[in-house]
Amino acid sequence: MATLDSIPTPSCPLVRPTSTVVPPTDMTPSFLIDPKNKSYKHQYANIYFTRLTMLRNAVEKRAKARWDGLQSEPLYVARVLDVVKSQLCWVIGTVYMDMPLKPNVLEDIGRDHSIPAPPPREKFYCDEDSVMLEDESGRIKLVGDRVSKERLVTGVIVAALGMETPIGDFEVVDICTAGLAKFAEDEILGSDAMDVDVDSSSTQDEYVAVISGLSIGSPSPADAQIQMLVEYLTGEVGGPEDQRLASQITRLIIAGNSLSLAEYGEEVEDEKRPRKFGASAQANFSPHPNLALSAHLHDLTSALPVHILPGEDDPSGIILPQQPFPRAMFGKAAAFESFYCESNPAWLRVRCDETESSIPNEGRTSSSQSNHPPVTRSLLVTSGQPVLDMYKYLPTPPSSLVSIAASTLRWRHVAPTAPDTLWCHPYRDRDPFVLRETPDIYLVGGMPQFGTELVGSEDGSGTAGRCCRIVLVPSFSQTGVLVLVNMRTLEVQRVDFGVEGLSAGGGEQQPSGDDGDAMAKG
Repeated sequence: MATLDSIPTPSCPLVRPTSTVVPPTDMTPSFLIDPKNKSYKHQYANIYFTRLTMLRNAVEKRAKARWDGLQSEPLYVARVLDVVKSQLCWVIGTVYMDMPLKPNVLEDIGRDHSIPAPPPREKFYCDEDSVMLEDESGRIKLVGDRVSKERLVTGVIVAALGMETPIGDFEVVDICTAGLAKFAEDEILGSDAMDVDVDSSSTQDEYVAVISGLSIGSPSPADAQIQMLVEYLTGEVGGPEDQRLASQITRLIIAGNSLSLAEYGEEVEDEKRPRKFGASAQANFSPHPNLALSAHLHDLTSALPVHILPGEDDPSGIILPQQPFPRAMFGKAAAFESFYCESNPAWLRVRCDETESSIPNEGRTSSSQSNHPPVTRSLLVTSGQPVLDMYKYLPTPPSSLVSIAASTLRWRHVAPTAPDTLWCHPYRDRDPFVLRETPDIYLVGGMPQFGTELVGSEDGSGTAGRCCRIVLVPSFSQTGVLVLVNMRTLEVQRVDFGVEGLSAGGGEQQPSGDDGDAMAKG
């Protein structure tokens, strides 16, 4: 594990490259819910119909290109209930997973509440699961080995090629999804900036730092690691190499779970004392976690721009998209213009300004410098709830958290299982989770472990030569991991914070045969 030098160096302000947040494109969805649309009277079925309408053309276009050269010339059927028996055809619809182990709200209502509810399941899948394809006309069951190999979840829009069996099922021979959407920054990046994982010695590195799961106020706090993190980002600790890397960080993203679940300050015995009506919660609630978080944010925001997203454990609405925190809850940090409260999920467009590299080029004097053009990157950030929910649908292995995140890009949908098993707002005429553009960087917080992968177009459906960097950001309180993403090369590094003898969660550190790698490259 890579650890930082705990001996403080003389405090001096870091000279950082500048980056700015630029307005979103016309294709970028907004996850903000204005008061006019904050209504819960609409049916959730509208989301599925809207999603199918938004993605049907993309799936149909890709399916025609994929199956156009088949000798049998399959027939396109507009509705799932119009498939013809013994006729090779293909149809487009929404996947529905019929899973006996999946939570059922009707069973919860009819359950005997005198008996404690069973603990939530880690996985939903079992051998009795069945895959359905539905549209406005009805629903048909998909069967065949190709269906099980595709690893689908509820809410995905697909085209299925096959034929109806005598018993009324649809035997599938191939499945086609929407594939990667066009990249958001196609016309902004220069040819030099499009190189991925090139030798970083020839470029001016500019990083965005990402953390998740500070969990301030948890029973096993990581106070020492959080303080080390703050001092590292502000340039107050570490050797020359650490300060050089910290000086290249242009902004920090906190991807959810900054606070732990509500902590009670009184003993159980004290609960027997009589209290006034409504005074119990106020007496037990402790404001110290939020005060500690606000103090850390103030120190960080005074050094670099900070974006904070709510997460599953934070005091925010549980349904997606989670709305931004009120700025007032962060005290003095809210006074900085460089402090941003974001929704979850959130789209960010960050522009790295033109820089001059002090690295001497071959054949030039040391005083000569080379300019690096400005670069604009689109970042999609979530606090991890959609990926963790889809994880319950699929066997692991062969599926993994990284592969599930990559699938959402190819499905062109961030949270397909909403609203089936993932709570979301009942939108009436739009689905903001549909990806009309592919981000350059896809950051997923709240993960149990670090992971990264480059995802590019496999069959020409996306933009040739372009890739999206997926990064799984683990809980900082459990792992002490800070992730750095190079905005120009998409290279990924990780910095591990640890205190000798203690794990990131505050307990004793167990010996391990694998010290980990301080740098991860795709």
